Amino acid sequence: MSDRPAPLGDSTVPAATPDGWLNRNVFAFGLTSLLADLCYETATSVLPALLIIVGAPPFALGLMEGLADALSSFVKMGAGWYSDRLPRRKPIVVIGYAVTAVAIGLIGLVTLWPIILLLRVAAWIGKGARGPARNAMLTASVRPEDKGKAFGFHRAGDTIGAIVGPLVAAALIGTLSAEDAKLAAPYQRVILATLIPGLAAAAVVALLVHEPVRGPGKPRQLRESLAALPGRYRRWLVAIGVFGAGDFSHTLLILGAIDALTPSRGFVEATQIGAILFSVRNIAAAITAFPAGALSDRIGRQSILLAAYLLGAIVTAAFGVVVTFHYAGIPLLAVLFIGAGIVNAAQEALEGAAAGDLVPDHSLHGTAFGVLGAVNGVGDFISSAVVGALWTIAPQIGFGYAAGMMVLGAALLRSTVITPKVELP
Repeated sequence: MSDRPAPLGDSTVPAATPDGWLNRNVFAFGLTSLLADLCYETATSVLPALLIIVGAPPFALGLMEGLADALSSFVKMGAGWYSDRLPRRKPIVVIGYAVTAVAIGLIGLVTLWPIILLLRVAAWIGKGARGPARNAMLTASVRPEDKGKAFGFHRAGDTIGAIVGPLVAAALIGTLSAEDAKLAAPYQRVILATLIPGLAAAAVVALLVHEPVRGPGKPRQLRESLAALPGRYRRWLVAIGVFGAGDFSHTLLILGAIDALTPSRGFVEATQIGAILFSVRNIAAAITAFPAGALSDRIGRQSILLAAYLLGAIVTAAFGVVVTFHYAGIPLLAVLFIGAGIVNAAQEALEGAAAGDLVPDHSLHGTAFGVLGAVNGVGDFISSAVVGALWTIAPQIGFGYAAGMMVLGAALLRSTVITPKVELP
C-alpha cells in the first residue's frame, strides 16, 4: 500500500499537462531558481559588511530581515489569490523575479542604510509575489504522480545557487586590498553585479517557460477562495504552522557552533569553521532535495515529511546539548549541520508537492500556495524571534523550545492524511 496520489480527473488537471517530469518548464524553473539564489546569496553575503561601512546601527540588519520576511509572507497570500483570478500566471512570475533583481542591484548604488532597507524589503515583496504563482505553474506542468520530483529538482537548483553565491562573494572580496576592504565601493560593485544572474532568472521564465492551458480564472473574493480550500488542507496547515513555530533560521546554528567552539579555538577560527559548516549544510540540502521528492512520489509525502520533522527535532535537541556542554567536536557538528540540511531540503520540496495533493482544484492553487507561504513565513518569524529571545536567557532553552514545537508539529502531521492510499501498479 502507498499514499501516492491517484490520477486526478480532467476537471482538475490542465489538458496540456506534458509527458515526462523533466520537461522544459521544470528544467527552466530549476535553472531560474539557481540563478535567482545566486543573486540573493551573493548580495546577502556582503550586505552586513556594507551596512557596517555605511554606519548603519546594529539593529538595522535584524530590522531589515524581519520586515522583509513579514511583508513577503503576507504578499504571498494576496498574490497567490490574485493569480487564481487571471488566465495566465506567467506575467506575475516574470515581474516578481525582475523586481527582486532590480531592487537588490540598486542597493549597489546607495550608501544610506534606510534606503538600503527599503530596497531589501522591495526585493522580498517581489519574491513573495511570484512564489505562489510559480509553484502553481510548476504543479500544473507535471502529472500528479511526478510532483515530488519536480519540486525536488526545483529545490536542488535553489540550494546550488545558495552554495555558489557565498563562494562567489568570498572570491570577489578576497581580491581586495586591506585599504579597499574598508571602503563601500567594492562591496557595492559586488551587489550591483548580482543584476546579471537576477535578470537572467527573469529572462529564463519569460523565454523558456510555457504556461499550460487553463481556463479563465474564477472571480472569487479572497474570503471565498480561503473558504473553498479543502478542510484537510487547512488541518494540514496547522501542523505546518506548529512545526514552523520551532523551525528557526539556521543561521542560529552557526551561532551555536561558534559558541561551542570559541572556548577551545578562539572566536576567529570558530567563526570560520561555522561558515564552512553552513556550506556543508547547504551541500547536504542540494544533494537531498531531488531524491526526497522522487521517493515521495513512490511511497507518499507523509511518511518522508514526518521523518524529516522528527529528524529536525533530534538535530535541534542535539545542538542544545552541544551548546550546553561546549562540545567542540567538529565531526559531530558536521553531522548535525548535514542533518539540518536534509531537513530543510525535504521540508521545502515536499510541503509544496503535498499542497498540490491536498488541493486538487487547480483554480485554487495560487491561493493554496500563498497561504502555505504565509503560514511558513509567520512560523519563521515566531520561531526566530522566540528562540533568539530565549537564547539571551540560555541557548539550551531556545533549542529545547524549538525541538518541542517540532515534535508537536510532527504529531499533528501524523494525524493528517495527505493523499489517499492506492495500490502501486
